[in-house]
Amino acid sequence: VQLQASGGGLVQVGGSLSLSCVVSGVPFSSYGMGWFRQAPGKEREFLSAISWSGGTTHYADSVKGRFTISRDNAKNTAYLQMNSLEPEDTAVYYCTRVSGYGSSWSPLGPWGQGTMVTVSS
Repeated sequence: VQLQASGGGLVQVGGSLSLSCVVSGVPFSSYGMGWFRQAPGKEREFLSAISWSGGTTHYADSVKGRFTISRDNAKNTAYLQMNSLEPEDTAVYYCTRVSGYGSSWSPLGPWGQGTMVTVSS
């Protein structure tokens, strides 16, 4: 299983970024997908999850209303659209397979290398 996250970069406060996660080695449409992040000196934090069909999504309170998760099963790709970025959003962002439903999701791994997002003030 390989997961390749991309799309990170440097953005100013209030700006937007769109992250992508391409998955290979497994039947992508069989799994929920999730986004997590880890800031320097902090634990990895759940951000958002989407069910295998895309019909169910869930967000952490810290990003609700600002971030949008989506997926394209034909392209084996999950996305995270991030708007109204704040300095506190600075972190390495990771995608991974997840299991769960509703508001309870757990990472299945693997994690991949992640993509760095830096929000400057």
